[in-house]
Amino acid sequence: MLELVKYIVFAFAEKKDEIEFTQEETDDLVTITVTLNESDMGKVIGRQGKIAKAMRTIVKSASAKSGKKYNIEIKEKGEIA
Repeated sequence: MLELVKYIVFAFAEKKDEIEFTQEETDDLVTITVTLNESDMGKVIGRQGKIAKAMRTIVKSASAKSGKKYNIEIKEKGEIA
């Protein structure tokens, strides 16, 4: 699923070399955190969060058979967790 998220994010981001992806797994929950440069935040999230919402919907549909729930967090570089 991480590869799917990378594919979608790379399609919208301009500074691809500055993107960081982390994946944490606990029981049946997998959290994928995407850390972006400030200039790419708006491009990846989209107007009113439409791109981010669509990405979450695609991941939810693709993971239906896996039995795991995926959570996608999008953060700005330097942002405190």
